[in-house]
Amino acid sequence: MAEGPAILVIGPRWVGDMVMAQCLFSALGEVYPGATIDVLAPDWAAPLVGRMPEIRARIDAPFSRRRLEFGARRRLGRTLSGRYDAAYVMQGSWKSALVPFFARIPRRVGHLKEFRYGLINDIVPLPERLKRRTAEAFFGLARGGSFRPPRLNVDEANQAQQLSRFHLQAGRFAAFMPGAEYGPAKRWPAGHYAGLARELMSRGLQVVLFGSDNDRPVTGAIAALAPGTIDVAGKTRLEDAIDLIAAARIAISNDSGLMHIAAAVRTPVVAIYGSTAPANTPPLAERRELVWLGLDCSPCHQKVCPLGHFNCMNTLAVETVARAADRLLATAASS
Repeated sequence: MAEGPAILVIGPRWVGDMVMAQCLFSALGEVYPGATIDVLAPDWAAPLVGRMPEIRARIDAPFSRRRLEFGARRRLGRTLSGRYDAAYVMQGSWKSALVPFFARIPRRVGHLKEFRYGLINDIVPLPERLKRRTAEAFFGLARGGSFRPPRLNVDEANQAQQLSRFHLQAGRFAAFMPGAEYGPAKRWPAGHYAGLARELMSRGLQVVLFGSDNDRPVTGAIAALAPGTIDVAGKTRLEDAIDLIAAARIAISNDSGLMHIAAAVRTPVVAIYGSTAPANTPPLAERRELVWLGLDCSPCHQKVCPLGHFNCMNTLAVETVARAADRLLATAASS
């Protein structure tokens, strides 16, 4: 096979977006057979990038989301000069396009976003209908290839270690992901999660609560209301969470990064939406249930309910989510 181009991708800065970025990576591999693809991404993304066979290497992006850090971006760009034929900038900010510009990468592909004329010299139009449809927008940057859902590799040896560590059996537990880094408007209430946990445990399923250190107040509240749940929030590395979620019989999640991970490891997912819409960022899973009330005030795409009542989540009953879980569990049992 002829050697393909060397491609640098400026990756996203959120877990869910990084999972969905694989839609672009796989398309680029199809459009440019033999291409080598490296990703510029923060340190936390290493476990995700390492589970994507399309990626050769990750280059560290030690930048803050809130600061320009112009000099640091220029220095990093200069160290990459001469190494790449093309760059794909997945982020929409002006500053995210600086590294490939300073690296003098001849073709710099991306959406215009913050009027990045010159920084981006191969502008891909972004139709209005795709502005919030993240996976489709990422895929569109390739201008070809097949749209493939993200599929993360699972480390079976690490999975076995983690199952043993938390005294779990594959296929005998439900994975709950009650957090959402974006903000509380994406979170189904802890009391509702606890009610669902009690229901599933009464049927013989263990319930495991996943999340980062930031999610521990939420998972702790659920664990207090539903004794018997296993709270592993903040106790696992991201790669451990990937492997454990892959062993779950079902995942129940807010619209979050862990939801996209569950879909990418082929775990059936019940995805709960409030301030966002399932049409925009659905879990790209074969077996899924999307639960959303679709109130007149949603999707608002706000971090905190602008009306103060949070009806899109507060009035989403435990029974509604439980029925969605039942449908998925029945499908899994019959397959």
